[in-house]
Amino acid sequence: MGDPRKARKTYATPRHPWRKEQLEEELRLLGEYGLRNKRELRHQETMLSEIRGIARTLLGAPEEQRARLETQYLGRLARLGLLSESASVDNILDLNVKDLMERRLQTIVFKSGLSRTIHQARQFVTHGHVSIAGQIVSVPGYFVKRDEESRVAFHARSALNNAQHPARAAPGAKRITRLIEEVAPAVPAGPVLPDVPPEIKAIVQTEQPIEILEPEEETPAETEDKQP
Repeated sequence: MGDPRKARKTYATPRHPWRKEQLEEELRLLGEYGLRNKRELRHQETMLSEIRGIARTLLGAPEEQRARLETQYLGRLARLGLLSESASVDNILDLNVKDLMERRLQTIVFKSGLSRTIHQARQFVTHGHVSIAGQIVSVPGYFVKRDEESRVAFHARSALNNAQHPARAAPGAKRITRLIEEVAPAVPAGPVLPDVPPEIKAIVQTEQPIEILEPEEETPAETEDKQP
């Protein structure tokens, strides 16, 4: 036993975590399903590994034991929404991590049209706006069962329950914004000038400016000569 104050790691890491193709696929999944970090992806990968490990165990079990456990396990996966009612054990081995991602509450909220983007769906869930059968669920990674999928909706006390809420507007719709009118000081209107024909404007532009010559100052000698 370990220290109860230190939780054990509940997910497994890949054996070769630095492969280029693997890193690109992980980044694509993080953006497509709006995951917060790779830890959430590791939880889904570990869950898929456990599901497929049980399927391989059933394939190697005796015929009598396999017939009984196979029916129970397939029924459980069908209730989780991962397989259909008529699936077999071989279909379990065909599952991938995207099949598990589609059953997360965050993805269900986005696919059902309650949010505009996958990231907005995570915000609605974590803020307590989404409920399942009237019970608030604030965990984006909650695994939604098949019979719970139709009961995912906004909580009755949530403001988003109103269809006219701005956050629920369509991506291309215009949002209603509050218009603030600023009162500007009145500017006095200037004099209205008459319209000048373009011909007169052309003549004025071609004319030379008139030079105004200032009178020369008279010297004291010239002033004495003018006196009688």
